[in-house]
Amino acid sequence: MIDFRPVIFINGILLIVLAAAMGVPAAVDWLSDDLDWRTFASAGLVTLVAGLGMVLGARPEGRPELSTRQAFLLTTTSWVLMAGFGALPLAFSTLNISYTDAYFEAMSGLTTTGSTILSGLDSMPHGILLWRAILHWLGGIGIIVMAVAILPILRIGGMQLFKMESSDKTDKVKPRTSQVASGLVVVYVVFSAACALCLWLAGMTPFEAICHSMATLSTGGFSTSDASVGHWSNPWIHWIITIFMGLGGATFVLFIAPWRRGKWAILTDSQIRWYVNFVVFFTFILTLWQWAVNDWSPGDALRHSAFNVISVVTTTGFASTDYSLWGGLPQVIFFYLTFIGGCTGSTAGGVKIFRWEVLFAMAGVHLKRLLHPHGIFVIDFNRQRISDAVVDSVLGFVVMYFLIFALFALALTMTGLDFVTAITGSATAISNVGPGLGEIIGPAGNFQPLPDTAIWLLSFEMMLGRLELFTVLVLFSRSFWKG
Repeated sequence: MIDFRPVIFINGILLIVLAAAMGVPAAVDWLSDDLDWRTFASAGLVTLVAGLGMVLGARPEGRPELSTRQAFLLTTTSWVLMAGFGALPLAFSTLNISYTDAYFEAMSGLTTTGSTILSGLDSMPHGILLWRAILHWLGGIGIIVMAVAILPILRIGGMQLFKMESSDKTDKVKPRTSQVASGLVVVYVVFSAACALCLWLAGMTPFEAICHSMATLSTGGFSTSDASVGHWSNPWIHWIITIFMGLGGATFVLFIAPWRRGKWAILTDSQIRWYVNFVVFFTFILTLWQWAVNDWSPGDALRHSAFNVISVVTTTGFASTDYSLWGGLPQVIFFYLTFIGGCTGSTAGGVKIFRWEVLFAMAGVHLKRLLHPHGIFVIDFNRQRISDAVVDSVLGFVVMYFLIFALFALALTMTGLDFVTAITGSATAISNVGPGLGEIIGPAGNFQPLPDTAIWLLSFEMMLGRLELFTVLVLFSRSFWKG
């Protein structure tokens, strides 16, 4: 029998943190003489009471320690509860949206997906816009810590390769996970502040700079304008966000101690090299396309291609222009890029570069075995041999990833959506990208026209993709509850 007390206790603490975060937009609205501050105050009070009740009612004796099953349960329930209570300010506000739409928006924020059902962002109260950015920012740091501290222990999708053992200090930044987590928070805060400062100096207002900084580092994609980053024609703003999106999609652990063993770890990491090569290759292809086919100037072609390629690869979802109008080839490329994702240990979603690297290595080994049947070949990652268990985990994850993508696309068509909307909607949800393709959910649209059934399906799929599938799916196993 599972002891639920530690799970309830930690979830209560998280709700208290969420309630405290609601005080920030409440203060902003109060200072702006916007009556929506009452909305955040009421939602914060409800969240605080619920959190305190859970903490006081389920306080364990001594320091709570989680078993594997409790860790699985906590990971999923925390995202469900945080989204559920994070939706309250949106549902209580003057936006006049249903709780279904509010939950979708909150889940999209916490999972750093960036899909939205809201329009009229340019004239929306600052408190609502800031709350969406805060959801991104909190979800981003939660995802990084989860990737470093929880998923390797749970052996999800090959993540056991990144498990930090205290006995192995040769290639680790710090031996203790708690120290690594605190280092990640510091890096995350510093990068966020630097991005906000640069955007302010480039021409954004302080409020716009802060909101976009939170959405950029978390690779979320919520903007303060319906036109996304395309609202600003300033090339400096585009390039600043491009750079920080790239940083958000990289492995954050490498930024804690970038200089190790006499080398720049960031430059020697194989996952980073693959990541950069993906981005450079597709940016080059689309730059040529825009210059030769759509008659763009070389500078504009490079800027918009780099921005939107990095935005999709890192699953941020910002758009500097409506790339669904670029032509057939770019749309196919952007659809492919939806599944690539950023690096392991980043805020990005998708399959992740690490798993693609392992898959390509597996294909290479099989080709070599065809030519040399008696040869012995191994798969390595960063000069470290990968065990068969890791390879099997990666292969199982990728198969399940595309199976779930296909099943949800089928389910979405059953709610009445057209083929393009269903296919790209499922892809963008499971990869946590944000916009899809087509007239409805493309870069120039949003998810508001979708029926409630589709909204709930996409909300669940966003969480599935963000929590690496098996973390959620294992809860539907009968053996999990039997122990």
